[in-house]
Parts: sequence; C-alpha cells; structure tokens
Amino acid sequence: MGPAGRLSVAAALLSCLCLHGLLGNSGQAFGQGPPVLHRIDHAEEDDDSGGLMPELSPTGSPQPFVPFLAPAPLAPFYNNSTPKLSGKCSLNFTAINGLMTTTAVDCFASFAPFLANVICCPQLQATLTILIGQSSKQTGSLALDPTLANYCLSDVQQLLMSQGASDDLHSICSVHLSNATEGSCPVSTVDAFESVVDSSKLLEACRKVDPVNECCSQTCQSAISDAARKISSKDAALTSDTASPKVDSCRNVVLRWLSSRLEPSSATKMLRQISNCNVNGVCPLSFPDTSKVAKECGGTVKNITVCCKAMDSYVSHLQKQSFITNLQALNCASVLGAKLQEMKVSTNVYSSCQVTLKDFSLQGKLDSIFYLDTCSRVIF
Repeated sequence: MGPAGRLSVAAALLSCLCLHGLLGNSGQAFGQGPPVLHRIDHAEEDDDSGGLMPELSPTGSPQPFVPFLAPAPLAPFYNNSTPKLSGKCSLNFTAINGLMTTTAVDCFASFAPFLANVICCPQLQATLTILIGQSSKQTGSLALDPTLANYCLSDVQQLLMSQGASDDLHSICSVHLSNATEGSCPVSTVDAFESVVDSSKLLEACRKVDPVNECCSQTCQSAISDAARKISSKDAALTSDTASPKVDSCRNVVLRWLSSRLEPSSATKMLRQISNCNVNGVCPLSFPDTSKVAKECGGTVKNITVCCKAMDSYVSHLQKQSFITNLQALNCASVLGAKLQEMKVSTNVYSSCQVTLKDFSLQGKLDSIFYLDTCSRVIF
C-alpha cells in the first residue's frame, strides 16, 4: 500500500476511533453495533436531485455528502513542519524518503500507542536497520559509534515528527543505542562480516521471504540466526545459545548487511515478515488481577449474568490497550484461560459469555472494513 493509501486508511481509522470514543472513554466490550453516520441533508424535498445533492453555500462551494466526524486528522502530512536536525548524522535520509513517509504514517501521533507492537514499532525498527545498511555501501560499517548514533536517532525522530509521527517514539518502541550501534557484537564492518559468513547463502535464503510459510519453515530466520552465531563467536568457540545478548546484537548486524544488499522496498518486506513471525508468537497485553472474575465465575456459577458482566468488564480493560493480530489474540485467550483455571474457574466463560478473539483487541471496536484494510498485512 502506497503512502496515499495509508493516509486514507489512517483517516478512516481516526474517524472511527473518534466515533467510538477510543481516544477518550471506551464503551462496553460487547454489544457494539456499527457506527451510525449522520448525513447532513440540506436539500429541499422538491429538489430535482431527489435529496441526494447538498445545498450550495453562498460562496458556491458544495458541502460534503458526509461531513468529517472528527477534526481533519492528517493535517501534519500536508503542512509539514521543519525538523530540527543535528547536522552531525551521516545517514542518507533522502535515499529512503518514501520509507520515512511510510513510517511516519504507520506511527501517526494518534495511533502510535495503539498500533505500537503490530505496525509502528516493527516499521520503525525496519527503517533504522535499512538506513544503516544502505549507508554501509559508502562507509563499509554496519554500525554507528555511540556518539553518532545519538545524533542519528534524534534526527530520525525529528524527521518523522515533522511528518506527523508521535513525538514519543523512542519510548513507545523502546529505541536504544543498540538499535544503531554494534552493541556487544565483535563484528561491525562489511569486510569482517563477509569473511566469516557465507553471504551468498544468507542472501539466497532471505532475498524472497515466503509470506505464508516463513513463520513455520523459518528459512530466512534460521539463516540469520546461524550468521549471528558465527559472527558472535569470531575468535572464540561457536555458541549454541541463540538468545544471548551478544547473539542478539549480532543479529542486528546481520539484518543491516541484508538490508544493504536489497532494495529498500524488498528489505522492508523481508524485515516486516520476520517481525510478524515474532510479533504473532506472543501476547503483548498485560493482564490485571483476575480475582473479581474468579469470584463471580469460580466453582459452580450461581448467576451467569453476573459472571459475564465481570468477564465483560475485564476483557474491556484488555481491549483498551492495543491493536493486536488474530494470532496474538489467540495467544492472549490462551494466557487468560490458563490464569482463570489457576483461579479455579472451570466454566467455559468464553462460550457462556460469547467472548471472541476480537474482544481482546482495540480493533474489536471498529467495523470489519477498517480492520481488514489496516491489519491484513500484519496478520498473515
């Protein structure tokens, strides 16, 4: 989807969010029908147009058929501010200008906290990786020194803010120096990397990531992990620990090298697909105390209505936290089910109270058209 399409989806989503009060107070988790769009019809009953055309204003400018139900949300994209850059970052932002715009839209100020784990943060991480990877073609380095990294991370934030992105991305997405430096990885240059890793084999495994099978086959991910272990063990014994801080740092270096060998659009697809596999494997929601649900639904349920009311209230709290994918929702449902079983809840409250996967996420509040348009690219 191009920037124009993303803008229209973002506009639709923000209007829908405002309709349901998601940027302020949220309603009950269940029983929500589709939003009612109130069309303002100024036409007279005897109008030849059959009441379909709105009345012209005195200036001759026609009114919209369906007026905006919220303030125009995308003004920053059409009235960009001037970013305050450090002037000390050597990264070539112009080379990936389109990618920066995409990231700004995905991290639009009003959406970033809700879309953080599914869209915004994976896109921001991909952008940082590609920026450094592309710059390595000139510098020969797959990492920035800490001082330069500080300036560059600040400049990225400023550039995205100037296009409407949130001003708190570093906090929302937990961006640290390690996202731009070598961290604890002993390899940080292109020459050193290619002297250790079978780069042609790595590139072949990740040049085209299968969007359907990668999460199961892990063809690209396995190649990345193998390369990360090899460079993390340079001048030392090869380790089998794929979750050590050193291997994690080296995985970032591997991703930057791959991003230097692919076009930015191809690199984005590769990075996002890998990210989606990781995102879908966990539940990002935090679960508050379940004692109230356990009190009303534990043991032999005396009043199913009271039980479901407690369950609805609990799930409504979860629903306010974030947009999540269907697979994440499945993990979350499993996690909550296990918590309730530990609290001696044996009744199938999901079935009895008609709790579905969409009730675990903010998108349960939105019409299916907005959900599909916005999230289909990160669910599968």
